[in-house]
Amino acid sequence: MKKFTPNYYAKNIYEVSADFYLKHGIKTLLVDLDNTLASYRELEPSDTTINFVRNLEKAGIKVLLASNNSGKRVKRYGELLGVPYISGARKPFAFKLRKFLKEQGAELSSTLMVGDQILTDVFCGNTLGVKIMLTDKLVEEDQWTTRINRLLDRPLRNKLRAKGKLKEWNEDDRELKEN
Repeated sequence: MKKFTPNYYAKNIYEVSADFYLKHGIKTLLVDLDNTLASYRELEPSDTTINFVRNLEKAGIKVLLASNNSGKRVKRYGELLGVPYISGARKPFAFKLRKFLKEQGAELSSTLMVGDQILTDVFCGNTLGVKIMLTDKLVEEDQWTTRINRLLDRPLRNKLRAKGKLKEWNEDDRELKEN
């Protein structure tokens, strides 16, 4: 169960401030694109996403995109957002992301992977040896391939909740339980 357990949980990436990351020694965010940062149908970053990323960058936090999605979509989104990206990341396998992080000069000890799926994002983050923040999916709609993962994701989330591993993140109470 340890490989499926995140360090942190938040309803979505947008509710977590740069202060939280800095307080926990995070210098790099490795962020999943689809249903974590944006809907998989969203081809361009929204103003909300752009402002969110710029605020993180102003605080000295590097943002990297990591997606299993196609090169064309991820390339367009990453370039418009102005952040380094990797498509076809092959999560939950860690080899491509390990190389990508090294190329970007990111240290594993100060990197946080943020994603909405336990079987891909959380498992991969634990394999990489980085901290992980699990989020809920941004929108209800999923790609058909993701729907299969969600069938296993729900019971895993329920089990983690029952064990007290998925506490609500709250801006007023920044001390999330580290696992």
